[in-house]
Amino acid sequence: MQSWTQADMENRLVRYADLIPCKNAFVDTRTPGSDRKENFSIVGPGVSENPDQHVHVSEPHGFNVGGARQPGGCLNSQHSHETAEVFVIHSGHWRFWFGADRQDGHVDGKPGDVVSVPIHLFRGFEKLDEGIDFLWVVLGEDNPGRVTWAPSVFDLADKYGLKLLKNGTLVDTVAGETIPEAGELETPLGPEEVAALATPPLEKMAEGVCPAEDMQANANSPLAGDGVVECGVITPTETADGFTAGPIIGWWPHGFNLRQMRLESGAGVAMHARKEAEVLFVQEGTLEVSWDGGRIAMGPGDTLSVPIGLSHAFRNTASVPLKVFIVRGGDSPSMPEFDKQQVAAE
Repeated sequence: MQSWTQADMENRLVRYADLIPCKNAFVDTRTPGSDRKENFSIVGPGVSENPDQHVHVSEPHGFNVGGARQPGGCLNSQHSHETAEVFVIHSGHWRFWFGADRQDGHVDGKPGDVVSVPIHLFRGFEKLDEGIDFLWVVLGEDNPGRVTWAPSVFDLADKYGLKLLKNGTLVDTVAGETIPEAGELETPLGPEEVAALATPPLEKMAEGVCPAEDMQANANSPLAGDGVVECGVITPTETADGFTAGPIIGWWPHGFNLRQMRLESGAGVAMHARKEAEVLFVQEGTLEVSWDGGRIAMGPGDTLSVPIGLSHAFRNTASVPLKVFIVRGGDSPSMPEFDKQQVAAE
């Protein structure tokens, strides 16, 4: 089994302060109202249309993790995805719009809320309050495909010098780039294609929303203990590690589970290993992750990819409660394997 050094693990750690943004990741990034957003590829390449987008952790996980940082009033234009798109609201208040022209209503979210948007429908999002804030985003599958833009996005992009090719390449004519001889421009969807991406009723869309206050502790979680609870957030089906389906199930595929773990000050989880990809995101507080080889302290906004099979422990080393979101690969994660020697010693 591979030995993971401190340096190895730090290469899998992406601190919020070290996030490298792309400010022209998509065809809408010069459109007024959308021109101040930053896009991040944290785990996997995501769906960026800019080949210069920086990818922090490139190893395939079965899902992608990204982020969006925007000031108040900034919009992300209407688009559709081929795989699940899940928003964890780290900070700020956000509105998620539905329909090609935002005509099908919206849902709002606050810090700690989770919004999962179905595939094959138009969505966009807007930062509502003042200040610059952050969304942590999980996309399904190793290759989440390409973004399908609403027709109006192409008109505005062309006006501001950005063109999208059919192969997904973004051409910036303002920067002097030209369309290659063999290049073919992407064309907007026609009325019938737009109609095929219709939004379900808002009460149906609400099945993909889990407010922070609705995240309930699961007493059957193998990680639960003194001062430690684990809540199911996205659980597509009953799982091998003791979770029932819900609260977000989805009539569309996710291919991963999303959990929230809460630890009181000084509380911890003993050494254990997982058979699935595991990515941690600190919402509030300080999380110490330790293993035979080192330890890492994570703060709000930090992301860590834990290697499959690595025995590791968690502890809240701060004087305030900790909230951490965890993505586990697959619809039904297995039971963790606890270190027998440590359990016996305790």
